[in-house]
Amino acid sequence: MFKRILRFFVIILVLAVLVVVVGGIVGFNFLRDNGIKQYFATMKPPAATVSTTIAKPSSWTPGVEAIGTVRAVRGVDLTVETTGIVKDILFHANQKVAANAVLLQLDDAVERADLDAQKAQAALDQTSLARAIELTRRGVGSDSTLDTARAAASASASQVTKLQAVLDQKQLTAPFGGTVGIPKIDVGQYMAPGTAVVTLQDLDTMRVDFSVPEQQLPLLKIGQTVRLGLSGADMPFAGEIRGIDPKIDPSSRLVNIRAEVANPDGKLTPGQFVQVRVELPEEQNVLALPQTALTTSLYGDYIFVVQPAKPAGTAPAQPGKPEEKPAAAATDKPADAKPADAMKPAADAAKPADKAASDATKPAADPAKPAAEGDKPALVLSQVFVKPGRRNQGMVEIVEGLKAGDEVVTAGQNRLFNGMSVNVDNTIDPTKSANKQADQQ
Repeated sequence: MFKRILRFFVIILVLAVLVVVVGGIVGFNFLRDNGIKQYFATMKPPAATVSTTIAKPSSWTPGVEAIGTVRAVRGVDLTVETTGIVKDILFHANQKVAANAVLLQLDDAVERADLDAQKAQAALDQTSLARAIELTRRGVGSDSTLDTARAAASASASQVTKLQAVLDQKQLTAPFGGTVGIPKIDVGQYMAPGTAVVTLQDLDTMRVDFSVPEQQLPLLKIGQTVRLGLSGADMPFAGEIRGIDPKIDPSSRLVNIRAEVANPDGKLTPGQFVQVRVELPEEQNVLALPQTALTTSLYGDYIFVVQPAKPAGTAPAQPGKPEEKPAAAATDKPADAKPADAMKPAADAAKPADKAASDATKPAADPAKPAAEGDKPALVLSQVFVKPGRRNQGMVEIVEGLKAGDEVVTAGQNRLFNGMSVNVDNTIDPTKSANKQADQQ
């Protein structure tokens, strides 16, 4: 009987131990998971470093942008007028030639011989005419003989002029001064009328042809300043509008514009693609930001505005709770104090002295912390949706959603979100090139 009771109690004890162990494991896992959840729920992400700029009204130069093609004001592909074999090429590639300079000489031996023969005949006819005039003056010659001699002399002179013109066609001359291109012919080649020889371009002044929509036609007029370059960010060339087509193309609804630009250094080449911007009158008090500050998404265009963090309402009360508990515990325990607690006063009395000694060394360092924290208040982000407007030279106009004086993030927008803590570092300006910033530093 006793063994049965003992066995029963042993089984109960084992079951109780198992229950306690299993319950402890389950409880530990539950508390651990709950603690992890609370930790990640209350964990603040580290502050991101961003670059900012202050939005303020400034002057704005609007413009009409287009794509244009560069052409020389005077440019032509030279061809020959007559047949012949190339005798001599009197130019080389990229040579600057003057007006009326001889560029090509065809074989003209036959034409020169014909011209010399005709000049001799013209001289004979001129002599016969002088003799007929003298005979007529003396009353010996007839008027018909004089008329025949005069007609023969005139015909011979005209024939000389004709043969001289044919001889001149054997030479190719520059109609104006400019730069010649690569020769398209060789010595000894047979030339037919209309065969292209070389291109001649006057690179001192260039012509730019571009088109704009009909809605922007009222903004343009003769004499307006035009800037152009290889990209919208760099437009070093300036010129003026010289012509506006009075007719709008009904198929494309575009109007053709022509401008002229000085090209003293020869950096512009005929046929080149350029970005064109017609500058309009300057406007004042326009809010504009660097284009890097604007982010586009499916929900609209937005920017991040840096603002001081608002103090939390419950934050001041939390630090005070740990200090109140010991006081409450001290008032509740004296009634239930055990004799063993009588030995604690001596040890407790020593603790205030130790705290006072340790706190005496801290005042020199502690006052500096509030000052440092006061100099750098916590900053957070506010996502603001805006309405962008015109763009010019890396800047974008903000029509709605931005106020003067707002501090806007211009760099470091990756992985930013509304309410995030940030640190401002404006040592790097994304609106300037790295080379310029290195020179300034």
